[in-house]
Amino acid sequence: MRTIQFREAIAEAMSEEMRRDESVYLMGEEVAEYNGAYKASKGMLDEFGPKRVIDTPIAELGFAGIAVGSAMNGCRPIVEYMTFNFSLVGIDQIINNAAKMRQMSAGQFPMPMVFRGPTASAGQLGATHSQAFENWFANTPGLKVVVPSNVYDAKGLLKAAIRDNDPVIFMESEQMYGDKGEVPDGEYVLPLGVADIKREGTDVTIVSFGKIIKEAYTAAEELAKEGISCEIIDLRTVRPMDYDCIINSVKKTNRLVVLEEAWPFASVASEITYMVQERAFDYLDAPIQRITTADTPAPYSPTLLKEWLPNSNDVIKAVKKVMYKS
Repeated sequence: MRTIQFREAIAEAMSEEMRRDESVYLMGEEVAEYNGAYKASKGMLDEFGPKRVIDTPIAELGFAGIAVGSAMNGCRPIVEYMTFNFSLVGIDQIINNAAKMRQMSAGQFPMPMVFRGPTASAGQLGATHSQAFENWFANTPGLKVVVPSNVYDAKGLLKAAIRDNDPVIFMESEQMYGDKGEVPDGEYVLPLGVADIKREGTDVTIVSFGKIIKEAYTAAEELAKEGISCEIIDLRTVRPMDYDCIINSVKKTNRLVVLEEAWPFASVASEITYMVQERAFDYLDAPIQRITTADTPAPYSPTLLKEWLPNSNDVIKAVKKVMYKS
């Protein structure tokens, strides 16, 4: 096992797949000459050249459309957005073409492509640079949505996403690119649509994904000191979602808390809550609790931002609520 940074795991996954398959290429703003805005494509221009690592203008709609057209013609593009906030400029191509082309062509045009980049907040970047759109894209039939929370998962899931014949939204975090973790020396690929139980527990299930899951780990350690055993599930893939993993855990613990860095209305947590009450209602010993950001645009003020974001204390309070403990 080697210890590498999150950004290095992303670069390794892309590079390995580009060596494996000449139809894979990377395009986006500053991915080539600058080695990526977050250095997640460092060294790739030197190895693969400007025809496969392509710097684009600041024109997300344009290069998203180019990627869609190239996927229809046999390529496997990876599109990097400097932040998924900027994907809104190109969302017409993602939603109306990438997600729908396979069905509209009666299967004649598979759409093997990945749209990747950071999602959600990354400190004091303001309201228009701090948004989480996992639930937006997951709402769209035809798209797969992946949100890794650690280095090991990021590499294995990205390799799977690149090999997939459907368009995949691969969402990272600016605040995780420097995170370190162990990865195997050899190749490995993690299947999409399979959640991972990061911590076994018996008293309450906590479901989360992405960087915010770290708050669940912190909360679980504190709660363990009080004799409360938390089971933590990392979704890894928001769509397709591993409902069975969640349901089986709830049947064991009888309580559920969902932690998500997104607005509450029509959130991923809302979808999980519906499915659990439909499939495991009789196993619940308390109402499901969800923890999200405040229902406002992200504030710039550090004091307000701290209140806006979910934290481990919020998780502790929610767990104690479903446990009927003060």
